Amino acid sequence: MDDSVFRNEVQAFLTESLTPEMKQAGELMTSVFADFDVAMDWHKVLYHKGWIAPDWPQEYGGTGWTLNQRYIFQEECKLANAPAVFALGLQMLGPMLIHYGTQEQKDFYLPRILSGEDSWCQGYSEPGAGSDLASLITAAVRDGNDYIINGSKIWTSYAQHSNKIFCLVRTSKEGRPQAGISFILVDMDSTGLSVEPIVGLDGTVEQCQVFFDDVRVPAVNLVGVENQGWDVAKYLLEFERGGHNYAIDHKKQMAKINRQANSQYSSGNTLWKDNKVFAAKFADVAVDALALEFTELRVKGAFEAGGNAGALSSLTKVMGTEIGQRFNELSLEMMGEHAFVQQLDALLPGCEVEPIGPSCGLTTMAEYINNRAATIYGGSAEIQRDIIAKRVLHL
Repeated sequence: MDDSVFRNEVQAFLTESLTPEMKQAGELMTSVFADFDVAMDWHKVLYHKGWIAPDWPQEYGGTGWTLNQRYIFQEECKLANAPAVFALGLQMLGPMLIHYGTQEQKDFYLPRILSGEDSWCQGYSEPGAGSDLASLITAAVRDGNDYIINGSKIWTSYAQHSNKIFCLVRTSKEGRPQAGISFILVDMDSTGLSVEPIVGLDGTVEQCQVFFDDVRVPAVNLVGVENQGWDVAKYLLEFERGGHNYAIDHKKQMAKINRQANSQYSSGNTLWKDNKVFAAKFADVAVDALALEFTELRVKGAFEAGGNAGALSSLTKVMGTEIGQRFNELSLEMMGEHAFVQQLDALLPGCEVEPIGPSCGLTTMAEYINNRAATIYGGSAEIQRDIIAKRVLHL
């Protein structure tokens, strides 16, 4: 199909399928997550359309779209303010299971990820093991046909909404730290597992700490080979770091800044004409965003050709998050004092709270605060630069 025809098809579908509440949830997003309940409603719409997993191979439920078509679909969804679907299962775990999972694991878990029956969270970081993930100490000890897990995971996104968690656990203390780690799948309703929400600086709960107290997990839930989970984890992280289209997020940020600039005046002038310094700063970030877009397309091309992103995923992760933060800073500068009003109730889809100040500035401060963590989660910017130095520049 010609790309322009495909784009028209996607636009028509979005016009027909996105409800006002769904679009409002997309507009009110202050992070990579939308309101969970509304996002799951949108997940079901995409699932029934057959469009929920465009990046998966067609034999596992993918769409069979080309690289350009998948990019167009994500771009149109973002610009139409569709709420983001909860992507840990779709974007990370699913592709990893297709590569490393047993046939039984694929047959059981993949359809449940597609339908939305299972919502997955990620159990990687620990209170003493973040960017230095190999130092994790949450232990899994083999006991017959089960593993018994003790320890805790932290910064676990949307654990309060998830019914399953994929975890890295220590199964051996011998040899290099990476050699004794295994990858295992756990039900969140397991006896001995508990979740403690963490309230963020923006007043919302997106992160949690998960505690394991003699949690018994069937050994068949092990993915890959015992003590070789580090290879599985690295493969999955390439999808986390390189599977996200930051350039599309940047386009939405630029559109929002344009609306904010036009809202500052009632005389027909705009901040672009009035403040050349601000316009120059915006142009500088926009050029970097365009350069990143082409790099991301190269990464997608590597996947399409049957390869993987490798160290390029670290590059896009660093640049994507840092450019996003620069746009946040420009938006904050644009809105001035209007950005300092905290209205958590007004950020809930379906609410009837009248925003204080311009409605286009309602999410500005919350976005700025939340996105400060973007250069930390998923592997800190410092760690990503180390990877680039070693694997790209060979330093």
